[in-house]
Amino acid sequence: MYNRLVNLIKQYLPEDKIASATPSSRLFADLGMDSIGLLMLSMALEDEFGVSFNGPVNFVTVQDVLDFLEKNATRR
Repeated sequence: MYNRLVNLIKQYLPEDKIASATPSSRLFADLGMDSIGLLMLSMALEDEFGVSFNGPVNFVTVQDVLDFLEKNATRR
């Protein structure tokens, strides 16, 4: 699941940022994602993993996204 997530994140970040990504990387501070990128990532997560968001997305780290997916993904 981690590799699929990283491949999705790659679409919204410069290659040099994602190359250093780890589960503890912060999406905004470490990887340079912006709010539009997070919105686009959220929509990609819905398509890729079959999740839905009923409120604001409060992901800080890559691990936060992984934890959410572990609990909510319908397509693994």
